[in-house]
Amino acid sequence: MKINIVGAGLAGCEAAYYLAERGVKVTLYDIKPQNFTPAHKNKNLGELVCSNSLKGNDPFSNACGLLKEEMRLLGSFIMEAADKTAIPAGGALAVDRDEFAKYITEKIFSHPNIRFISEEITNIPQSPCIIATGPLTSDKLSAALKQKLGEDLHFYDASAPIVSKDSLDFERCFLGDRYGKGGDDYINCPMDKDEYIRFIEELNMAERAILHDFEKREIFEGCMPVEVMAARGVDTLRFGPFKPVGMQDEKGNKFYAVLQLRKENAEGTAYNLVGCQTNLKFPEQKRVFSLIPALKNAEFLRYGVMHRNTFINSPLHLNADFSLKEDGLCFFAGQITGVEGYVESAASGLLAAIHALQKLSGKSAVIPDNSTICGGLSLHICTESKHFQPMNANFGILKASEVKIRDKKERYRYLAERAIKEIKNFKEKLI
Repeated sequence: MKINIVGAGLAGCEAAYYLAERGVKVTLYDIKPQNFTPAHKNKNLGELVCSNSLKGNDPFSNACGLLKEEMRLLGSFIMEAADKTAIPAGGALAVDRDEFAKYITEKIFSHPNIRFISEEITNIPQSPCIIATGPLTSDKLSAALKQKLGEDLHFYDASAPIVSKDSLDFERCFLGDRYGKGGDDYINCPMDKDEYIRFIEELNMAERAILHDFEKREIFEGCMPVEVMAARGVDTLRFGPFKPVGMQDEKGNKFYAVLQLRKENAEGTAYNLVGCQTNLKFPEQKRVFSLIPALKNAEFLRYGVMHRNTFINSPLHLNADFSLKEDGLCFFAGQITGVEGYVESAASGLLAAIHALQKLSGKSAVIPDNSTICGGLSLHICTESKHFQPMNANFGILKASEVKIRDKKERYRYLAERAIKEIKNFKEKLI
């Protein structure tokens, strides 16, 4: 059995490794390392272009944590890579992004059933194939997809700045997570009312990059630039990523607003400004974020950037097994399908690979029940919608509980236990 996979991001690598481990000869194409998209910098595969956090890791209280557990049970390569390169981040699963990409690349390149070719693919390849070119699909392939499928959709994604730990003013910040969770995983940068108001005023006046493109595009709520949130009202950030609830320093002081910084690497030398994805020009980022007292003399290791995301109108074109309605052996995976997030993208690659293997083996595709997050995402990409938009993992995409449970924590635990049981049943149905 043979298959072509286009795109060596999280979804493509997940699919390639799953199939290769089961005897399928995989030819994996990517423009790296010969070329790069506007947002990619690292020559390795599986590069994380935004945050280094894969979000919550607890399957019983967090939908993305539940999706991770489902993927681990199904033999996820990306979850293996994340667990191997994890760094402390409280209840979240964060990784050392360089080690994470390195681990993926070495595994892919050394696998005897994977042939890697650095080449830009400009047309949909012959089936069987998986297209996993992600949110930064090249212009030529985008044009080919547009011609085959009709008008494609775009939205813009943003990443946050990264600062050096050594440049922070530790007399104006403190360690810990909200409600005392997570030990010293986060650095918290508090502001009083006057400091916060000034920050918001300057943020609203700051000059943005490529403003004409930005304002013509839809922005997915999950990656809303901090300046767009600030423009919605003076308290928007204070009730969002700068929320001070559950935050106090070692003296018990409480604050008007708090910016959290999260580790970017295992050494803890670089920190990400949580919730501060931005489209501001680089000098403006330094000027405005330096108004936060703890960041007064901060050294910016990387500035935030905006980049284009591309996804197709999946309900018109895809089946629940991520295959084209007109070609059951041509699969799509990753954010191009309309799933949103690192883990969700990898999950779609895993599911596309599972379904591809079933069909290549002469079996019918088995779709996971939507009592699982995997099943909920599969249903999302094939359900008719007038305004199809990307979807994160969330408990709302699961089918309703058979029993009424008022307590939120207990309800989530019940849904998670049901999902884990069902994903095990799904796995048993596979070849």
